[in-house]
Amino acid sequence: MLILFFIIFLLAIVIGLPVAWALGVSGLIAMPLMDLPLSIVPRKIFMGMNIYVLMCIPFFILTGEIMARGGLTKRLLNFAVLLVGRIKGGLSLANVLASMLFGGITGSAVADASALGSIEIPMMVENGYDADFSAAITSASACIGPIIPPSIPVVIYSMAVGGGVSIGALFAAGIVPGILVGVALMLACYIISKIRDYPRREQRVAIKDLLIGFKDAFLALMTPIIILGGVIGGVFSPTEAGAIAVVYSFIISFFVYHELKLSDLPSLFLRSGRTSAMVMIIIGTSSIFGMVIAYGQVGLKLGEFLKPMGYYGFILSVNIILLIVGGFMDNNPAIIILAPIFAPIAARLGINPIHFGIIFVMNLIIGLITPPLGEVLFVAAPLAGISFEKVTKAVLPFMIIEIGVLLLVSYIPSISLWAPKILGF
Repeated sequence: MLILFFIIFLLAIVIGLPVAWALGVSGLIAMPLMDLPLSIVPRKIFMGMNIYVLMCIPFFILTGEIMARGGLTKRLLNFAVLLVGRIKGGLSLANVLASMLFGGITGSAVADASALGSIEIPMMVENGYDADFSAAITSASACIGPIIPPSIPVVIYSMAVGGGVSIGALFAAGIVPGILVGVALMLACYIISKIRDYPRREQRVAIKDLLIGFKDAFLALMTPIIILGGVIGGVFSPTEAGAIAVVYSFIISFFVYHELKLSDLPSLFLRSGRTSAMVMIIIGTSSIFGMVIAYGQVGLKLGEFLKPMGYYGFILSVNIILLIVGGFMDNNPAIIILAPIFAPIAARLGINPIHFGIIFVMNLIIGLITPPLGEVLFVAAPLAGISFEKVTKAVLPFMIIEIGVLLLVSYIPSISLWAPKILGF
């Protein structure tokens, strides 16, 4: 019965049915065959979405939209260029650095690639960088966003495992791995730029200009500090942090920078609402999918299969499985479906739940640049005016680097657990 259930789900994905509907349809077909009443479906969908902490998702998405329209994104990029522009391939390094700064605000890789990529890619191409390289590093660096807190996938992971892992702890655990990914990508950019003789800014930046750039970007840089400081310090919840980020970004964009107009708000609300609705529908229908999996005792059966592999074998198996899944499924539904299965097995093997949560999320985020799905690649390719196939080939070295960092984080727990330990989690 379970085999038929998964075949139906995979067929629905293959024929192009949206993931939300594929989850719901496969669950609806399986339920009567497993003697589960269909009358509980509406309630399960509603209960799946009716979780207070999930309210932070639309807030973080709207914050990113306001920042992009209100000039905060542009100021972050300009500051990054001032910091590293003198290094060989400086614009590519600034690309990564800007993603690290911007990712600490929206928590969304697609938002990062869209908001920053529309500025970065044309700027890089105009300055002599290859279009495929520009799109590839934009895509790869966008994946830092959901690792460095705040992170929408981390919020969803905490919800998927029943809230047993603190969102604040997971936020803290993503700080060092996110920085490691950023540093590794910047090093790769420098090496590639030396080989291809990409340009650097010739004129030196005076201390005065650097201070002016910092002053322009300061208010934008304060956004992640406010969010993280509040959540990790216990001042407010992730949902309240999202609301505060929206208000703060609006005040800065409208009253300080004067780049956001009231007439812009309807379109920003519409785009944010559309993106949020897609996420929430997936969460709702995945609750049906999860119920069928739980009823079929998939977690128990998989646990019996994987447990004999031990600590290291289990982590390697999970990495391989999730990297493959990430290439075929969006990270949010994959987290909702698979986290409740793997997290209890990890706990029985003595793996720290915070450490395992970061491994889990990092795997599926790398899937955002992994074909055939590669959502971020689909965003970056049109911005660079190249084919999906070309950017897929160009992003391969950066994907390998991110997998290398993932393995480091997987087998050296202190990388992800250092910050939570320091902060008292």
